[in-house]
Amino acid sequence: MKKLFAFSIISFSLVSCSSYYGSYPIRTSYPSASGNTGNSAANTEREYAELIKTYKPETAAVLNDLLNEDSPSNPNTSISVENQSPCNMVLTVSSSGFFKKIPIGSGKVGYTMVPKNKNYSLSGMLCNSSYQANKFITTSYAIKISN
Repeated sequence: MKKLFAFSIISFSLVSCSSYYGSYPIRTSYPSASGNTGNSAANTEREYAELIKTYKPETAAVLNDLLNEDSPSNPNTSISVENQSPCNMVLTVSSSGFFKKIPIGSGKVGYTMVPKNKNYSLSGMLCNSSYQANKFITTSYAIKISN
């Protein structure tokens, strides 16, 4: 009887293992970029919340740059962005050798110092709308973004 019981358990185990072997769920469709617009605001809000915890604005350097009217001896200049929309945003500023993400709250101004005389790519999501610009920065640069 023990042998029959042990044989039954082993047989059942082998049958149950073999019946599920190789039966992985198959994904028939993948999310499209256009179908993902509902999540872009949520993703931006999550990224904003994470960045705002550790972000340190360069207030003194930007104010010195603006008040000293772009001193020729200074190799850097400022970029400031006023967010006039009802949504928080994360602005990405990038160039060769430079990359920074700036969290900008609704109705707030975000800013950073960048090396002068370079092409910069500015991008971000604002209330499910994409913002992208390419600028050659030689002096202080300020923009206002609204939805």
